[in-house]
Amino acid sequence: MRLALVPRTTAFYDLFTRAGENLLETARLAERRFREFPQGEVAHKDVKELEHRGDELTRELVELLNTQYITPFDREDIYELAKEIDDVVDYIENASDLLGLYKVETLMEQSVEQCRVLVEATEHLAKGLSELRHVRRAQPHIVEVKRLEDEGDRIVRAAIASLFDGVDPLTVIRWKDIFEALEDAIDACETAADLVGNIVVKNV
Repeated sequence: MRLALVPRTTAFYDLFTRAGENLLETARLAERRFREFPQGEVAHKDVKELEHRGDELTRELVELLNTQYITPFDREDIYELAKEIDDVVDYIENASDLLGLYKVETLMEQSVEQCRVLVEATEHLAKGLSELRHVRRAQPHIVEVKRLEDEGDRIVRAAIASLFDGVDPLTVIRWKDIFEALEDAIDACETAADLVGNIVVKNV
């Protein structure tokens, strides 16, 4: 594969912005799916479509990285950030999938709280990604993602504890998996935010 000598650094910014927008759209759609379940109009296939779009954006980022001689940030940071954004979307899609796969009949409100935190975290992460060409502006959003990850931890601990309060064993197993899938998505937001933070430190 031939490296391009003419830099296309703005293309990285554009792709990360689009990846952030897709990330936020996925979180919002999943939040609506959980909040309205089981009567809602959002089907898992709708979330899956956004996950496919995320895969395509990741592919474009990696392909651009492999063909550009000059990059706006360290190549490893670009690759790791693209991969982590993809992971967030994958975890959201997995949580949405489990909701239908496990044939959940009664929603647990803690999952809606987790989705609320997830949406807020992805909002800040998306804003941070859109500010990569002005890296100092990304910093406040990184701080917020970290705060929200702490809030998400508190919610999931309380949610899992509540499962052992007179709930049948099968329900415990199902909801524990769903809670943990949502927690994985929130944790991955923090990891992505840490990577943005590394870029900020290196490029201010």
